[in-house]
Amino acid sequence: MLWIHIDRTLKIPLKKQVYEQLRMKILRGELSGGERLPSSREFASHLGISRNVVIEAYEQLLAEGYVEGHQGAGTFVAKGAYLDKELKSGTLSFLDTFDVPEANSDIIDFRSGIPALDMFPRQEWGRLAKQVCLEAPDSIFGYDYPEGRSELRHVLSRYLKRTRGVHCHPDQLVITSGATQALSLVAKLLLSKGDHVIIEDPITHEIQTIFSSTGASLYPLSVDEQGMNTEYLPKNILPSFIFLTPSHQFPLGSILPIQRRIQLIQYARQADCYIVEDDYDSEFRYQGSPISSLQGLEPERVIYIGTFSKILSPALRLGYLILPPTLTERCKNLKWFNDLHTPSLEQMTLARFIYQGQLENHIRKMRKIYQKRREIVRNSLKKEFGENVKILGDSTGLHLIVEFINIEFTKQTINIIKNNKVKVYPVELHTIQKGKHKNKIILGYGNLTKEEIEEGICRLKNALVGAKHEAKQLI
Repeated sequence: MLWIHIDRTLKIPLKKQVYEQLRMKILRGELSGGERLPSSREFASHLGISRNVVIEAYEQLLAEGYVEGHQGAGTFVAKGAYLDKELKSGTLSFLDTFDVPEANSDIIDFRSGIPALDMFPRQEWGRLAKQVCLEAPDSIFGYDYPEGRSELRHVLSRYLKRTRGVHCHPDQLVITSGATQALSLVAKLLLSKGDHVIIEDPITHEIQTIFSSTGASLYPLSVDEQGMNTEYLPKNILPSFIFLTPSHQFPLGSILPIQRRIQLIQYARQADCYIVEDDYDSEFRYQGSPISSLQGLEPERVIYIGTFSKILSPALRLGYLILPPTLTERCKNLKWFNDLHTPSLEQMTLARFIYQGQLENHIRKMRKIYQKRREIVRNSLKKEFGENVKILGDSTGLHLIVEFINIEFTKQTINIIKNNKVKVYPVELHTIQKGKHKNKIILGYGNLTKEEIEEGICRLKNALVGAKHEAKQLI
């Protein structure tokens, strides 16, 4: 029987889930032209859903030409609907990227990179947004410049120099709709088919997808307790750029020391390539002061990416690129073709928020809150697992890594954990060279309360005990 995954915890309608997965199987060639689909009654029974759901999904596929219906014979995959082999590994479907928890769900989600959404400074932001709306010139409601509002670029350049050691002129800044757009612009700016990117391994799966979608090849460099292992920088390729997260490696949490930073810069000079620095959450450092940027050491060669999604809210969709002067005009043109410009009202509100010191006040406040949540995670892990776990990369950011003894987080194990109403994320999901981090998971805690953290780790313990019991029964 044909298998697809039905997830009732998602907001996506069941019909959409069935339709989307069948559509992707057809495009990928997993379902061949002329192949008969299961009857709607049989398929619905197999999936444990209403027959009407399957019928509606089949009807949508029929309307779009993916399948054909033959009177009295059933539903068949239409010929000519197979798109490309590369879809098998290179293209994410709607379901692969949709990971928004259902409202009021009782699942405790340890997803990383989500700030405390209930702590967003609504009053201050609302007051400033109202001021901007009432006081700004009429031109703010029209089309704007692709690089962003000059007010935000000026105040942001001063803020970054003071807090992150970044050196740039406001003209080198391009305001983006979040870090994802910034990464996409870098990919379009510097990559084409056949190019090479040296990249940390592990690193966010989404970033791998953005870069490889250009046709470029990823050259992974392993990460240890000091970040990217620069000793193994290749001598036989000329990369377009080197990508890394030096101030808080994602996901393992290590910090690149000055010796490796210098080695990296020297290599980039010799290879005549750029370094792309993703500085996604280094504001929240709990031991000592925030780590200085790599960009401050070599402004002419480092492209710096930042975002306000982790500091304030992902909903704002505000990020930025700092580019060497030689790349700024090309990047502005790409930004214009991409979306004309990032929303102006939000930019102006953020500019005032930074200028009046509200951003730094908010960061100081949230650093204390996240530090307490980090300690709750550590204490809960110690209580439930004792010496059977090792905690890594917890000095900065909104997540930590837990390394388990004698446990591998296979797909089956993750499903058992999810069935216990808790979601965790294996490090292996973000690896390029598989097999080195099977016993590690990422626990994000930014958007979880004390009670949710404690209950979630208790559920995780119960799930892993159940997984071990189930494994013994299979032996």
